[in-house]
Parts: sequence; structure tokens; C-alpha cells
Amino acid sequence: MPELQRLDAHHAPTLLRFERENRAFFARSVPDRGDDYFTGFAQRHAELLAEQAAGLHHFHVLVDDDGAVLGRFNLVDVADGGAELGFRVAERATGRGIATDGVRRVCALARDGYGLRRLVARAALDNAGSLAVLRRTGFTPVGEVVLAGQPGLRHVRDLTADA
Repeated sequence: MPELQRLDAHHAPTLLRFERENRAFFARSVPDRGDDYFTGFAQRHAELLAEQAAGLHHFHVLVDDDGAVLGRFNLVDVADGGAELGFRVAERATGRGIATDGVRRVCALARDGYGLRRLVARAALDNAGSLAVLRRTGFTPVGEVVLAGQPGLRHVRDLTADA
């Protein structure tokens, strides 16, 4: 069974591999990270870990039994009992409930481990997979947004209702 782990320095090589292998797949539904992301990966990874240590964000990877990254599940901009959820799953892991399971796990961790009360998430209207995951995991659409020039929906999940 895949394990949800808090992002750490030792994840860097497998996380970079995950991002490279899935770059074209991700670019079909979210804006591409650009070449600079990959050339400056080590520095950016260190910066993210420092921001996480400061309590600004909570980054997670879902890894399989071999240590390969199957997905990322991040809580960013932590403030006032809330955060924004972002997630992405490897193309080879789609259609197996990995994203839904990962979002459920990180929501429980947000509530029980980090003391968060509310999460927000955004997804483009043409990203049917992410919209379905948000719906299945208790997020409610609350308004329209524009994501990289594309129409999308903003969602909210009240974590206190789970307590």
C-alpha cells in the first residue's frame, strides 16, 4: 500500500524523476513548470523544505513499496487555520483511486496533525479528474476562478465537520 510521507531532503531524486517522467502528462491539465524548475530543482527543493520547517507549508509525497513517488499532496499558504490543497498523481497511477486516497489522507492529516480547520482547492473545468477527486473527498464548489487563463472552480472543505 502506498505511504504518505512528509517531504524530506531524501525525496529529492525520486521527486525530480516523478516530475520529469510526468511533465507532458501534467502539462495537459495544469500549466507547465518550465525548464527553470528542472534546472534549479535542488535549490528550489531546499527552499521548499525551509518554508515547510517555518510552518508556511506542508508538503507530502505518496510513495510505493519501491520508494517511487506516485503523487504529491501539498498544503500551501498555511494561515489562520486554513491552507490551499494542491495535488498531482503520476500518469501510471491514474484511474486506481490513488488521488482520492491521497487527498483523503492529507485532509485527515491537515485536521489531526496540523490542526487545520479549512482547506481550499482549485481545478480547471477541463480537468475532470481533479474535479471528481475534489467532489469525492468532500470539497464543495464555491465560485469560479481563472487558472492560467482557463476557467476553473474554487472549492472549500470544512475539516471541522469531520471531527
